[in-house]
Amino acid sequence: MLSNIDFPERKITTFYRRFDGMNLSLEGKYAIICGSTQGIGLAIAEELALLGANCTLIARNEEVLKTAVHNLDTALRQQHGWLIADFSKPEQVQEVINAHILKSPVHILINNTGGPPAGPVIEASEKAFLDAFNQHLICNHILVKAVVPSMKKEGYGRIVNIISTSVKIPLKNLGVSNTIRGAVASWAKSMANELGQYQITVNNILPGYTTTKRLSSLIETMAKKGNTVVELVEKNMLEEVPMKRFGDASEIAAMAAFLASPAASYVNGVSIPVDGGRTGSI
Repeated sequence: MLSNIDFPERKITTFYRRFDGMNLSLEGKYAIICGSTQGIGLAIAEELALLGANCTLIARNEEVLKTAVHNLDTALRQQHGWLIADFSKPEQVQEVINAHILKSPVHILINNTGGPPAGPVIEASEKAFLDAFNQHLICNHILVKAVVPSMKKEGYGRIVNIISTSVKIPLKNLGVSNTIRGAVASWAKSMANELGQYQITVNNILPGYTTTKRLSSLIETMAKKGNTVVELVEKNMLEEVPMKRFGDASEIAAMAAFLASPAASYVNGVSIPVDGGRTGSI
């Protein structure tokens, strides 16, 4: 179980939506957020809705999707919805997104999918790499190809990929994830170079240790393999972070919201760690 840590207070006000001098408003914008029923994906959906975006959430569980959508902010008369898709089935993602883009424009796409299982790269099966490649890069590619025509027509496009700090420095015991995340980062940079001329930006967020179910699972796995206790694993992980705490999903969401906003119009093709300073590179 993750330690109880006090995170910075998050104030949600109209002032937050209308910050003088910086245009963060997403009123009239339509966003698609993947993997958005929990953790980072849900936090991003909540943040974009607060800024005025009409949000469409994509995940596998319809009941959880309904609850998540019901709880999104509608103070600016936003209309939110959901799509059901399993990212382990690219053909299903293709079918679902093609049907959706016929109904409304798309200005923002948040690519976010749960990471591959932990384990040393030498122990990974070939199938594990293929599955992860399909779930991440192929599904991302399907979604981008589907929404780019709408973004071109609207003259506004923001594609944000939630990846990992392993893009900068590979992480221990995450062999498949390290490999696939790197591929997604290279794909994203190539896409940014091609789409920038249409005022469509493509950027990556690299979350560090963030309090999510995935982090809890990774800690438990590490504790079992190391024949130790969860608390010791947590302590050792926190020692690697200059801020001496894990991040909160809302802190990742804040960066996503900025990159999705008009204020980030000239930020393109970059990978930004949001990790409390843990990544050991400039």
